[in-house]
Amino acid sequence: MNTIPPLPDGPRILTTTVGSYPLPDWLTALPSEQAVTDATRVIFNTQRQAGIDLPTDGELYRFDINHPDTNGMIEYFVSPMGGCDTTIGRAEAEAFHANQSMGFRAKPAAVVREALHGGGLNLIDDCQRAANLAGGAFKFTVTSPYMLARTLLDQHYHDFAALTLALADVLAGQVSGCPCSCLQVDEANIPGNPSDGPLAAEAINKVLDAFDGPTAVHFCFGNYGGQTIQTGKWKPLLEFLDSLHADHLVLELAHRPKDDLEAIKDLDGKTGIGLGVVDIKVNEVETAEDIARSIEEAEKVIGPGRVKYVHPDCGFWMLKRSVADRKMAALAIGRDLFLGR
Repeated sequence: MNTIPPLPDGPRILTTTVGSYPLPDWLTALPSEQAVTDATRVIFNTQRQAGIDLPTDGELYRFDINHPDTNGMIEYFVSPMGGCDTTIGRAEAEAFHANQSMGFRAKPAAVVREALHGGGLNLIDDCQRAANLAGGAFKFTVTSPYMLARTLLDQHYHDFAALTLALADVLAGQVSGCPCSCLQVDEANIPGNPSDGPLAAEAINKVLDAFDGPTAVHFCFGNYGGQTIQTGKWKPLLEFLDSLHADHLVLELAHRPKDDLEAIKDLDGKTGIGLGVVDIKVNEVETAEDIARSIEEAEKVIGPGRVKYVHPDCGFWMLKRSVADRKMAALAIGRDLFLGR
């Protein structure tokens, strides 16, 4: 096993990406294990050359050709999980449609027919591949148990909280020992469902607490086909955000109204703030001056020194590689411009 590289100790604001990267055309055309390895190496190098301090592996191996609109963010986790059945017939699709509010999904990702367990899910293998290729500190991402639960048709627990916490137990067992510098849990559903905050926090904290190292939680309002899919604001989520056991938050703020930034200033301060300053829902590439200005405006509102990371609002998978690469370069140059480096 690799020696896990520590997080960079400077500068005071680090650059990071959120998770996904555009799937290279050549990987789509000729997929293989070797091609995934080669593509992952390219993506790590691309991020480091752009000035990203804490890159991700691009999540290329999670892509599901049968459900490309979520880049395998859901199916990658639940399809191999024990207790999940991915055979979805008319009855299951109609039951899911009748009993849930995820209107952008026509059918469940899987049906839970028995108690959940790891089954064929093996996150440490994919994390180890990333560790072998990263060339330094990197971040590994896991979808939140709350978000996964909302995509499933439960025919075993018959209780949403029990299902969510069972998923948390499975993921906690998976992330323990993962050889990454930082573990990030991704959640894109709770911003539109703040009343479920206590349950989501309990489940997410189970996963965070199982990892022995720095942790982050990414929140956004959805990126389904480049569209926002969750309504809501940050203000109703402040108590929930303060209850998380994360070292820093990774927040969508570039594609959000200005008053969301006002809400963030009321976080209790024990958790570092990751500031979304790159809009991944548009093709226009931010300038370095745009990035520096966004950081400056944020620190005026939330207080100097509270921004620990700057990053895109969400993953890059919807964009062309040429656009994503230029956005990353602008992010790093803009951070340096703000810091006077």
